[in-house]
Amino acid sequence: MTYNFDPDRWLDNELAALELEFKSGRLDKANVERQKDALMDRYDEMVIRLDGTYRMVKE
Repeated sequence: MTYNFDPDRWLDNELAALELEFKSGRLDKANVERQKDALMDRYDEMVIRLDGTYRMVKE
């Protein structure tokens, strides 16, 4: 099974979506900042879970 999830790309996409919401007027600056903080928390948790997932084992 291959696993090609890129957490950095995910974060970039999520931040871009927030920026679009802000520019369209659907979110105010304070709400954007709160959501960015929540995204960073999710990102940090993801990286911790993914870290060390792939390791080469020498036999």
